[in-house]
Amino acid sequence: MSEQTAAPVVVIGAGPVGLAAAAHLAERGLDFVVLESGPSVAAAIDEWRHVKLFSPWRYDIDSAARRLLEASGWTEPDLGTLPTGGDLIDSYLAPLTKTQQLNDRIRYNAAVAAVTRVGFDRIRTAGREAAPFLIRLADGTELLASAVIDAAGTWRKPNVLGGSGIPAQGEATSADGIARALPDVLGADRDRYAGRRTAVVGAGHSAATTLLDLGELAEQVPGTEIVWVVRGTDQARTYGGGDADELPARGALGSRLKKLVQSGHVELVSSFRVEAITRVDNGRVELASGDRRVVADTVVNSTGFRPDHDFVSELRLDLDPIMGSTRALAPLIDPNQHSCGTVPPHGVDELAHPEPGYYAVGAKSYGRAPTFLLATGYEQARSVVAALAGDWEAARDVQLDLPETGVCSSNLAYGGSDDEAGGCCGPAPQAVEISAPAGRGLATGISGGLLTVIEDTTTKQSGCCG
Repeated sequence: MSEQTAAPVVVIGAGPVGLAAAAHLAERGLDFVVLESGPSVAAAIDEWRHVKLFSPWRYDIDSAARRLLEASGWTEPDLGTLPTGGDLIDSYLAPLTKTQQLNDRIRYNAAVAAVTRVGFDRIRTAGREAAPFLIRLADGTELLASAVIDAAGTWRKPNVLGGSGIPAQGEATSADGIARALPDVLGADRDRYAGRRTAVVGAGHSAATTLLDLGELAEQVPGTEIVWVVRGTDQARTYGGGDADELPARGALGSRLKKLVQSGHVELVSSFRVEAITRVDNGRVELASGDRRVVADTVVNSTGFRPDHDFVSELRLDLDPIMGSTRALAPLIDPNQHSCGTVPPHGVDELAHPEPGYYAVGAKSYGRAPTFLLATGYEQARSVVAALAGDWEAARDVQLDLPETGVCSSNLAYGGSDDEAGGCCGPAPQAVEISAPAGRGLATGISGGLLTVIEDTTTKQSGCCG
């Protein structure tokens, strides 16, 4: 047995997709270890555990993970209800880590600092494929891997507030006045926002979620002021179509926000591209765009996230220059062409890089595209693991069995009934199965699946199609 084949498969990230990959590896009888940078399972999700998903439980559980859990005597939650991030951890992911197949395979506080090949930098070719991967952790520990499934996500790398893609002048020195997306406005973070002035920057659904929470807080606490800062001039995309919106939860969210703005409870500042950030009187934060100014006690950065490719920079990656995904996947997820309901099924072929054995799955695989769905990540993990097991027929038989438009929202998030659950970008009619032929993706179709949190080019939110 060579040094490479003797090494385990290393999964980076113990979130939903990383643990799905681990469950499939366990079922295939492949040796593996999961590295989680946080102190507990799904540490990134734990930071937004107060947020309710738009997707009912029945779409949030991976098939292999379900089989492992059921064998351990797990009782599934009510599949028609909507979990919060905390529910997802407590009722699904944490029990999954305690199954016999996974309980001793996860290492916590194991942040990955670098991934390379033993004895090989990115330049050297001869003999490269036979060398195992070398993974160095932040504490200096090193381990070998036969393959790497990178499910690290993007939560740890938010976009900047600067309106040109780079930090605004003074952004770094004003960091203590800037909060990340989806703060717990009505709970743990209440004191920071109650009776104070908050500016929310971003035009997607995480911004809308935070604005609505602030609106509720303003009803409870006099003196709570809200400013919504956006680069565009037309908020129709954020508001959606109201009652006629193809995405019911988006319509409900957008309608509530539109009413909040029209009532004057939210001050809308449009056509504002953040160029500079400074601290002013009483520690407030001032945003500047040309000669215009917005001043607030706290600025909430709801401008989205991007993948971190720095720690795999010595691997041979073929990244699309726009999306930051693989080049094969990029045209299938391009938000200029696709919503979450039209991203086609895809698997190992679309996720492959010139570096054999390295695959990014989950939200990271989508780069900056906003169309990622949790169930799509589960299918990615299944396909990649099948390929690593040598079962290429299964690896290339990528299928998703979901309502036609790929349900990823529900009016349950806003008090509606389960019967009102709608599709990702349209109503939810009959179920339909779609397969991608071996070796290529479909030009049209359905990515299918319910997501936990997706990226938007401007924001992050517990919904769909941002």
